[in-house]
Amino acid sequence: MHRITSVMVVAACFASQMAVQNQAAASQYQVRNLGALGGTSSGGSSINDFGFVSGVSNLAGNQSTHATAWLNGATLDLGTLGGANSAVLWPVKNDFGVLVGVAETAQVDPLGENWSCSAFFPTVTGHVCLGFVWRWGHMQALPTLGGNNGFATGANDVGLIVGWAENTVRDPTCTPGSTQVLQFKPVVWGPGDSDIHALPLIGTDTSGAATAINNSGQIVGISGICDQAVGRFTAIHAVMWQGNTVTNLGSLGVPAWNTPMAINQRGTVVGFANAPGGGDPGNFNVHAFIWTPFTGMRDLGTLPGDTTSQALGINDEGLVVGESCGANGCRAVLWQNGTIVDMNTLVVPGFTDHLAYANDINDAGQITGQSVNAASGVSYTFIATPEIH
Repeated sequence: MHRITSVMVVAACFASQMAVQNQAAASQYQVRNLGALGGTSSGGSSINDFGFVSGVSNLAGNQSTHATAWLNGATLDLGTLGGANSAVLWPVKNDFGVLVGVAETAQVDPLGENWSCSAFFPTVTGHVCLGFVWRWGHMQALPTLGGNNGFATGANDVGLIVGWAENTVRDPTCTPGSTQVLQFKPVVWGPGDSDIHALPLIGTDTSGAATAINNSGQIVGISGICDQAVGRFTAIHAVMWQGNTVTNLGSLGVPAWNTPMAINQRGTVVGFANAPGGGDPGNFNVHAFIWTPFTGMRDLGTLPGDTTSQALGINDEGLVVGESCGANGCRAVLWQNGTIVDMNTLVVPGFTDHLAYANDINDAGQITGQSVNAASGVSYTFIATPEIH
């Protein structure tokens, strides 16, 4: 095991060094689809510097999905916490094989909530969802703040995990008619799995979520009201935490859907935020953004003709990946030095599926996301590796 780990570390360091030297010259990508768990829909959410991909894959019949990992040609079902569904949904970024996500338990939610997880699963089951940590074969539930549900998104290399969790407060800012009842807070778990503490919010905000963390302990996420627990007005503010200090990262002019998705080791943040022109502030009219302490939040725009975009992942060289969407669907995109490119135009001939979104990029320039076969409608997890010239 120690020998394998050492080889992996050396290989990753070499790949990272080569990427730093040669990424600027990479103009095309070798793309291949990865295996599935029997269903017709899969997608990659995270890729670390070893090329360890994780995400989701439907089981046969497409009534449930499981958190899935891919490494060296193997497809691994991570299982659940006793319920039907689980998923890795954010760029986790941990380089020691630790994965985090959300999984259903066998318990039906006693308050009838659907919680945040229901937006990502094939069917709404009404079961309790908890954040999980997975370490080489074992999935473990993470504690809440006393409420029923939790959600984990990111893990750094020094033992900290971030996400959000319910407490026991029945929050009047939960949207009337929605199924959300309890308040929820952005949280950090660690260094022990039973250690949990809530992060502060902006002003009088009542609920929020942490979405990503880097090795310096910088955490990003959202702060707002309870709303529906799926973003929207829970994301009035995009924020960064350093210790117990919370900083407002700004917006593109609308107080909704202001959601950081990833932060690199240099403290650069990417995500999506509602842009002007979408009518009601709660409408999903998002543009990808990039934030640095020097420039603040900047709109990364969309591909020509598209109306929305999302920046979903960033590496330490500042390459950003995500999606751009319009009337004809979504396309995986890459931003380099602020310029947006349709990744489908960068694919080496021979791969014919459509790249629908790119969710993460590692320091070797490898990208993962979802591809779709136009003839069958089947979607796959892809890995794209840059060709260096």
